[in-house]
Amino acid sequence: MFEEFHLSQEAKIVSSELPGKRSKVLLDIQQEYEGSIVSYPRKMPIAIKKAKGSIIEDVDGNLFIDFFSGCGVLNVGHCNDFVLEYVRNQQSELIHALDFPTENKMLLIQKILDHLPKDIRRDYKVSFGGPTGSDAVEAAIKLAKIKTGRDGIIAFTGGYHGMTSGALAVTSDTYFRNNITSLMPNVHFAPFSYPYRSVSDKDNEIDYFKNILTNSHSGIPKPAAILVEPIQGEGGNIVPEDGYLEELVRIARDNDVLVIFDEIQSGFFRTGSFLEFMNTKAVPDIITFSKGFGGIGFPISGLIYRREIEAWGPAAHIGTFRANQVSIAASRGALEFIEKYNVQEYTKKIGEYFIKKLYRLQEDFDFIGDVRGRGMMIGVEIVKDVLTKEPFPEFVTIFRDECFKRGLLFEVGGHYNNVIRFVPPLITTTKIVDAAIEILEEAITICTKKNMEHSIG
Repeated sequence: MFEEFHLSQEAKIVSSELPGKRSKVLLDIQQEYEGSIVSYPRKMPIAIKKAKGSIIEDVDGNLFIDFFSGCGVLNVGHCNDFVLEYVRNQQSELIHALDFPTENKMLLIQKILDHLPKDIRRDYKVSFGGPTGSDAVEAAIKLAKIKTGRDGIIAFTGGYHGMTSGALAVTSDTYFRNNITSLMPNVHFAPFSYPYRSVSDKDNEIDYFKNILTNSHSGIPKPAAILVEPIQGEGGNIVPEDGYLEELVRIARDNDVLVIFDEIQSGFFRTGSFLEFMNTKAVPDIITFSKGFGGIGFPISGLIYRREIEAWGPAAHIGTFRANQVSIAASRGALEFIEKYNVQEYTKKIGEYFIKKLYRLQEDFDFIGDVRGRGMMIGVEIVKDVLTKEPFPEFVTIFRDECFKRGLLFEVGGHYNNVIRFVPPLITTTKIVDAAIEILEEAITICTKKNMEHSIG
């Protein structure tokens, strides 16, 4: 299934070395003239020519399996022909319309709401913002503050929410903030449920959070909202313990604090459901969306929020490129594609297939401490010792290089930069998964041998 939507069913490296000659020329030009904030080509040094489905072709003719998906954006694959038809039709009619109503946009809003659980869909509205997920986070925080009249935000360790000032302030990784003297004030962090590294059960994290909201001596005034990823992305594709999110929401509601779920990475069927919260009994007040909602990589972001917290007026949150009509058309096309081909159920099945393959790898290699995930949002945590769980980021660095040489792309994340993050297109075939597993096996065997030789030396 879905084979026709991919350039190939496997990787193929034809260059004598990587990067290839033509890629190297473009990478050198980039280094000379583009700003030094460029990051991804430093770890995956290729210049891309084209892509389709789960396969990228570079300018040297090498084929790579893309389990990075443009940072979790390409949920229905690169250049999906079904979605492109919607894009081309829209481009010939209207591209930029600010926030004026169009049939195109109203249809998408209705589709979004129709994908919510039937018993709550009439309770929610949709607002679009600027084209990035960071803007959706900024908008959610703003709405919560306006509604409650309060200023603080409770975020969570391991959380990532973006690079703008407010979004960065609620992102826990201090690496991104070390050289910045001030960001949005009144942000406090609570521990996120991390089953692999928790010293006990979820009750410790819950008790800590409850204490913040109920103890007048916690040192933290009542916040406007809590902001949480229902599955952490950059934090290491961490699925919290069952019941954790429900308890967070219950405690927040009992204390009149709004609940924001950041579904920018976990949304748009990434975990098998339209939104990850639908796999739980936890229902948020505000949901941020972006990434996969753009269909095949078109920029879009916005909020889904309960009608009763509508508290802002005209122009309270604006953005020149909000609700770009082509992005909206791509989103509609992707939703139609998902419905037509039952991608929702396929995602669950292909995710289970992939995870089972990874479990088998874990049995054979001592460095794999944990395999976790839901749908096609999967994390593999690498450790020096499965008993002590000491992180092994050095191994991950050489491992990613070995996988790259063989044609497999993925991102690295986690609290200690020791988690392999797989976010493949949802239409990835079993053949492509098998090809990726073969590369992983080869690479981990070589890296294990190198590590042993280094230790002996």
